[in-house]
Amino acid sequence: MSLKLNQAAPDFSLPSDDGSEFRLSSYLAEHAGERILLVFYPADESPVCTAQLCEYRDGIEEFAGLNATIIGISAQNSESHRKFKANRNLPFTLLSDKGLTVAALYGAKGLLGMKRATFLIDQHGIVRYKHVEATALFRRTAEELIGVLKELDLANGSA
Repeated sequence: MSLKLNQAAPDFSLPSDDGSEFRLSSYLAEHAGERILLVFYPADESPVCTAQLCEYRDGIEEFAGLNATIIGISAQNSESHRKFKANRNLPFTLLSDKGLTVAALYGAKGLLGMKRATFLIDQHGIVRYKHVEATALFRRTAEELIGVLKELDLANGSA
């Protein structure tokens, strides 16, 4: 079954790059009003993934100004994520989905591993935007995602 817009985001728990356990429901409860941009990406330090996450890094202040926190998910382990974050100065959490269990819940598991996909989960845990790439060569730009956040704010009268 495919994850649909305006449905509850599946809850999950995954190891974080800092060694802690990240649980979606707990994060939303502890960070009232925040939205999450959940970014599934194929691999740390690969060319397209690096470009994508560095672009999001460069737009982090605008994302934060729109109450959106970026959380990245790939199959690499926490050590790989720590190195990737340090090498690229990434200011957001990276989670390890080694078995692609969470990727499968979100429709981001492909035949050859993790698909590139982006989901916006609102402060109530509802999926408000989703895009699963047809091929890993394509990605959603920071500008596009910031536009989506602004459109949702306008639609909800929060602008």
